[in-house]
This record gives sequence, C-alpha cells and structure tokens, in this order.
Amino acid sequence: MLIKLARLAHCRSGDKGNTSNISVIAYCPEVYETIKTQLSAEKFKAFYSGVVNGTVTRYKIDGLHMLNFVCEGALGGGVSRSLCLDNYGKSLSSRILSFEIDVEKHLEQFLR
Repeated sequence: MLIKLARLAHCRSGDKGNTSNISVIAYCPEVYETIKTQLSAEKFKAFYSGVVNGTVTRYKIDGLHMLNFVCEGALGGGVSRSLCLDNYGKSLSSRILSFEIDVEKHLEQFLR
C-alpha cells in the first residue's frame, strides 16, 4: 500500500549558503529498511525537480535509523540572495514527508 513518508518518519533540516541538509528519521527501526530501500538520492532529487539543481548525496546512519541528504544548489543562492522563501531548509524537509512509500501489510502496525 502506498502511504506518505510522514506516517513512517519525521525530518530535521538545516541550510548554509546554497546547500540544504535534510535528515529523514524513521519513527521505529522496523520501518527504516523500507524507507532506506525506496528513498534513494536519485528519487529524492527527482522529487525536488526544479528546486534542487545540484548534487544530492545520501548518507545512511543505520544506528540511528536515519538518512541524511545533502542537497547542493537547493536554496536559490542562499537565504540572503534568494527571493524564493519557500526553498529554505525547513520548507524542503516538510515537503519530503509527502513522498510516497510502498509499505508491506505486516508493517501497518508501525504506521502513525
């Protein structure tokens, strides 16, 4: 079944210059592998098509059940240069929570 990532994880973000750093943190270890398998750097960048113009690098932090995405060219030149307020890190992290994940039936008990 397809569900929004928000039912499996929450996000944290930060930005510096023209780079955004977005962490996707699974609510529980049971759903982390599903997220990790389906949310690649390529899918992440495609989800932000037209917004993230540079490289997206994904780091797996398995011990914390977390993925960290470093998005270059994501902030329209940076906070002090961009007129597009919606592109700042907090907005970008909120947006990824609508990414759809295909969850197997046995994981339904872990959904929020």
